[in-house]
Amino acid sequence: MNNLDVDVLIIGSGPAGYTAAIYASRAGLSTLLYKGDQPGGQLTITSDVENYPGYPNGIMGPEMMIDFERQAERFGAIIKNGMIKSVDFSTKNLISFSDDGKTINAKSVIISTGASAKWLNIESEQRLNGKGVSACAVCDGFFFKNQDVAVVGGGDTAAEEALYLSKLVNKVYLVIRRDVMRASVIMQNRIKENDKIEIHWNSEIDEILGENSVEGIHMFNNKTKDIKKIKLKGVFIAIGHNPNTEIFKDYLKMDDKGYIVTEPDSTKTSVNGVFATGDAQDKIYRQAVTAAGSGCMGALDAERYISNN
Repeated sequence: MNNLDVDVLIIGSGPAGYTAAIYASRAGLSTLLYKGDQPGGQLTITSDVENYPGYPNGIMGPEMMIDFERQAERFGAIIKNGMIKSVDFSTKNLISFSDDGKTINAKSVIISTGASAKWLNIESEQRLNGKGVSACAVCDGFFFKNQDVAVVGGGDTAAEEALYLSKLVNKVYLVIRRDVMRASVIMQNRIKENDKIEIHWNSEIDEILGENSVEGIHMFNNKTKDIKKIKLKGVFIAIGHNPNTEIFKDYLKMDDKGYIVTEPDSTKTSVNGVFATGDAQDKIYRQAVTAAGSGCMGALDAERYISNN
């Protein structure tokens, strides 16, 4: 059969999706989850996770997501590889279409598609991802105590990452592609007043040095063409994120960046029965624990919606 009828369809995995699956299936709702194109979400490209409660010795990101998945399956959630390629939320019937040819009719839909970090798209960055290259200072900054690191970007995100890291590391090299920062004035002032942060204007990294871990950066000035090598241990890419919400744009209210808008203190979207969790709607915190919390909220909201309808 190519048609499936379920109480709850969860689109995407990661902490938000798997937590939603745990709560929904445990509540006795027939629950189907499609993992998406990055099963387990961004934690699968993270090595040690040390700031998630319940893992006193830390845990590898991929291993943690396997634990989440097994727990959801324990309560009866059906977990499928593959993607939801399109949806139709134009009527009361919430219809989704998967890449394995299934048409899914769901009483409620929980979106947990997350967001993807923007990268520099250089070979060494991908090769050393999780080996000194990161897109989250709060997640990984602890591993670079008293070391030298670089932060790439000139917006508020980069400024926040640099300031956070300055409390932990020896020195932060802030690499900015232009001759001005896009960050707010107050953030710019904090950066300039911090003697642990050294700004490199009009600068771009064209190679991250190191074989098995980051050992430095090779960068150039895009105005003078001067080349510089700096020894350091970590590179944090802070040039923004793209929410993975493209397939919902014709149906759901979003902000100008593509994040799904939800009602205050809720995961409710602009369509009845559709709920958004995790980084698909959160552009502020972007942590595994907050994503998991919103996954719980999404499942509870879906359960109440189904009960009332």
